[in-house]
Amino acid sequence: MSDSGPARVGIVVGSRSDIAAAEKASAILDELGVPSEVRVISAHRAPDLLARFAATAEERGIQVFIAVAGLAAHLPGVLASQTTAPVIGVPMPGGVADGLDALLAVVQMPKGVPVATVGVGNGENAALLAAEMLALSDPGLRARLIDRRAAQAKAIAEDPANEGL
Repeated sequence: MSDSGPARVGIVVGSRSDIAAAEKASAILDELGVPSEVRVISAHRAPDLLARFAATAEERGIQVFIAVAGLAAHLPGVLASQTTAPVIGVPMPGGVADGLDALLAVVQMPKGVPVATVGVGNGENAALLAAEMLALSDPGLRARLIDRRAAQAKAIAEDPANEGL
């Protein structure tokens, strides 16, 4: 969780077993200077708490959500049903075919309730996608994303395996 102001990204996991993906997402957002908050709220075991989290998010400054869930993976969809803010689903490994069931559950949302979806367990890409969404109205964040991509390209170009290219 960043200390640079109110959270702009709300990260929620369905259980503590998925917290590592949330922490990776939070670390990327911290690196980019995007404040976030992490909550552990089960869509099935604490639906009223999830509804309060969604209902109070805008007044707390949250503009984008990342929802991390495995197995039935209903959390991203339930959250999306309670907000018009973008929701990015992170399906987690486990269950059938090591996360295939979670991936399909997140990606197969009914019309009218969209959830953006990243790869299984990929909290880092969820954070980058959230930052890209916020960067549409934040030129400073856009510049930090551009710098991050340039640093990635430079590191690849400087890899000894690419010597002479």
